[in-house]
Amino acid sequence: MLDLIIRGATLQDGRAPVDIGIAGERIVAVEPRLAAEAEQKIDAAGRLVCPPFIDSHLHLDTTLSLGLSGPNQSGTLLEGIALWGELKPSLTQAGIYERAKKLCLWSIARGTLVIRSHVDISDDRLLAVDALLALREEMKPYLDIQLVAFPQDGYIRYPKSPENLARALDKGVDVVGGIPHFERTMEDGAASVKQLMRIAADRGLLVDMHCDESDDPLSRHIENLVAETIRHGLHGRVAGSHLTSMHSMDNYYVSKLIPLIAEAQVSAIANPLINITLQGRHDTYPKRRGMTRVKELMAAGVNVSFGHDCVMDPWYPLGSHDMLEVANMALHVGQMTGVEEIKSCFDAVTVNAAKTLNLNDYGIAPGKAADLIVLQAADPIEAIRLRAERLFVIRRGKILAEASPRETLVRFGRQERHVDFTKASLDLA
Repeated sequence: MLDLIIRGATLQDGRAPVDIGIAGERIVAVEPRLAAEAEQKIDAAGRLVCPPFIDSHLHLDTTLSLGLSGPNQSGTLLEGIALWGELKPSLTQAGIYERAKKLCLWSIARGTLVIRSHVDISDDRLLAVDALLALREEMKPYLDIQLVAFPQDGYIRYPKSPENLARALDKGVDVVGGIPHFERTMEDGAASVKQLMRIAADRGLLVDMHCDESDDPLSRHIENLVAETIRHGLHGRVAGSHLTSMHSMDNYYVSKLIPLIAEAQVSAIANPLINITLQGRHDTYPKRRGMTRVKELMAAGVNVSFGHDCVMDPWYPLGSHDMLEVANMALHVGQMTGVEEIKSCFDAVTVNAAKTLNLNDYGIAPGKAADLIVLQAADPIEAIRLRAERLFVIRRGKILAEASPRETLVRFGRQERHVDFTKASLDLA
């Protein structure tokens, strides 16, 4: 007797119908017409069942802080940083904790059960570090949080960043971060990459740097990040976030750069909602989109994943932590409307993201953790098109969240029809 069986699922790779058997916290069977019974059953009825969504890049310490500071009138990255700097002295550990916890509830409802969050270490009190370490522990039964030590004010530019970084890592922060394009000079930016990569190599940690979040085509710190990855043998353990300057670079230089990124096995993390909001603010028309070259990076074999980045904070006043909204925006901005391209955008918030975060216990296969979502969609394309309802969110074999299928009752005189916009509804008489 199993604990839970999901019957009639369609998997992300197109296999269908498939039954998924769960015992305890693990998947024990993935096969058609599973000959077993279970205490609980879910009839997927041909709907898409996939591993949980992953947010590869978020700032939990700033989330839901909209209104605590003045508005970002220019809509720029730099004004957002200035507003956050003004707000820091008034922050409390309890306030950061409570706002981040509320966001985690949204995440669970959205089926996002893994978050990589950058945490600002430029506050000497390390309030955000302590708050998010405590939250990470409390949330373990419900979702996983991977923390990045992020020197928001610059690793070299802010004098206490080296000391604060060491303290944060000693406390248990998981990943080494950086922001080389915010240093005072290109030389300082390159030096910060070298120093931070040495620390990561010595400590055996992953790396995720905000890199070239700029419209300046000469901001090329990704080149330094790639070189140091190869120098320290950190292939597959490093990610470059944003990479928006690549949008403005000339094609010849990019033709050299992308193969180097692929060679070093550096993952690229795009943040479509925020990249297109903050970038191009100095342009009139034509106005640059600002998102990195997702399509070209994927075509070259670079692992690309997506992040939400901000939710209701000084940089972005919108959002509900919906990774399908992120994927939807990416395919529009990146002009990725081919069938396989749309599927690759779904991968960028699931399997590609798992690779970025170096997650080994992820996926739908016997022996993997029983972390799953059932979507009101037939396939990944429909899921993105509709930003599909998360009908069931399952963590370690337990149902954490449920939702009723989303539909609208439409009346035509004496006739009534239920509309849910799915392809299946097109077959109704």
